[in-house]
Amino acid sequence: MNEEGTDAESLVGLINQLIEPVPPEPVSLVPQTWGWVALAVLLAVLALWGLWRGHRRHVANAYRRAALAELGRAGTTAELAAILRRAALAAFPRAEVASLTGADWTAFLSRTGKSRFPDTAGEELRRAPYRDPAAAPSPELRR
Repeated sequence: MNEEGTDAESLVGLINQLIEPVPPEPVSLVPQTWGWVALAVLLAVLALWGLWRGHRRHVANAYRRAALAELGRAGTTAELAAILRRAALAAFPRAEVASLTGADWTAFLSRTGKSRFPDTAGEELRRAPYRDPAAAPSPELRR
């Protein structure tokens, strides 16, 4: 028997002699190799570059958002024609757009738009300066 009065050979005595293990050092979350650091830096640079490009695209397309807002408020064909001309002058070189009139102007709109500019809407747009200034645009021209 030992000093406590329990037999060292008994299960209770052996359990009482156990010592708690020392907890291991906490695992560091910092990458241990330079490759992970390089990858993190590369991803951060790519994210910043993407944000910068997105901001530039947003700023560059400000004229489009303004033109679309004005087109929604335009009440006459003449206003609509002026808005289209201003938007084209903002997007393309002045030398290319400023001198276009008539069929050349509507051909330019067809060439640079998402879809072909309708012939009847083009004819209405070409005649806009010579019509009644208060004439409302047709639904086809509005589209």
